[in-house]
Amino acid sequence: MNRQTPHILIVDDHREIRDALIRYFKKSGMRVSVAEDGRAMNRVLQTSAIDLVVLDIMMPGEDGLSLCRTLRATSDLPVILLTARDGELDRIIGLEIGADDYVVKPFNPRELLARINAVLRRTAANPAREGMAGAGVGDVLRFGRWVYHVHRHELERRDGVSLSLSTGEHLLLKALINRRNMILTRDQLLDIVRGREAQAFDRSIDNLINRLRKKIEQDPKSPEHIITHWGTGYSFAGEVDIVS
Repeated sequence: MNRQTPHILIVDDHREIRDALIRYFKKSGMRVSVAEDGRAMNRVLQTSAIDLVVLDIMMPGEDGLSLCRTLRATSDLPVILLTARDGELDRIIGLEIGADDYVVKPFNPRELLARINAVLRRTAANPAREGMAGAGVGDVLRFGRWVYHVHRHELERRDGVSLSLSTGEHLLLKALINRRNMILTRDQLLDIVRGREAQAFDRSIDNLINRLRKKIEQDPKSPEHIITHWGTGYSFAGEVDIVS
């Protein structure tokens, strides 16, 4: 992330909002790209290094909640949602699926800028999340007695024992580490691990958690890393160091 000139992507189908935010953010020293819908957003993401996405919920075609869910399942880009004043349920759902913050329309561009800066500060302060999001940075992480080779989907214990992770186990561990000390619900984890295939009340997350605990915990019945929050979800506890 270029901390001197953050690159913000504004995704909104209203041209007047896009144009106003371009002018305001550029005056504030930020680089800005815009997109009118999900397809345009994906084109920008494929060709530009974006630091944060401002995403309108109410758009024609694929809406902002669906786009946010896809972003969270495939990347760690910070997301701020733009929501309608009466869209309380949308705001709740947006936060549940992984948005970092939301701003209610109509809004003052100064407020949105303050929210953006706050989210960028938080994500920069989380080395695991930043490293995992960056290309080639944080490919090797250390926690507890394990070294996690992210791109190889492999865990290596300090005594030299290596364990391969299934795709589901890898995505689950990566999601938990990226948001360590945050409680993630089963639905959030399902969105990340299985995306559009996730089904309501699917218990596969619990099965994945159990399999992962058997691999990384000294005592799976008394876990130190993957913590259960009864009635809520799971979180990852402990320090995570970036090796390379």
